[in-house]
Amino acid sequence: MHDAMTLRGSCLCGAVTLAVEAARQNIGACHCRMCRTWGGGPLLALESVSRVEIEGENSVTVFASSDWAERAFCRHCGTHLFYRLRTGEHYAVPAGLVDDGEAWTFDTQIFIDEKPPWYHFANVTRDLTGREVFEAFTASKE
Repeated sequence: MHDAMTLRGSCLCGAVTLAVEAARQNIGACHCRMCRTWGGGPLLALESVSRVEIEGENSVTVFASSDWAERAFCRHCGTHLFYRLRTGEHYAVPAGLVDDGEAWTFDTQIFIDEKPPWYHFANVTRDLTGREVFEAFTASKE
């Protein structure tokens, strides 16, 4: 695996294209209720995103899903484009949006305390509760 790669992807209708710079080839799963409601299951996303360039920005709708975060989607086809902290310091990009057969490493699950009991991943991962996630982000700002 290599460091700092640029991945490209587009929404289903092609109105929005993203170029994403990721520091590592890792995928995380978020089990929070909002992510599960947004996509019908856990959000599988690149978490080490350092930069996102968007073409077709006029086709992007951003929804403030909480006091701290927002979610973006194509206003034409509804494809999920990203989740980001409202401060703009952290992006999570759905893996399927930019997947081109990369050798991903599924290594983290967050909001594990909100995961429903009817599904499980076989991978051994670092598992964080919602409280632990918020503590980690708070500590990184200090």
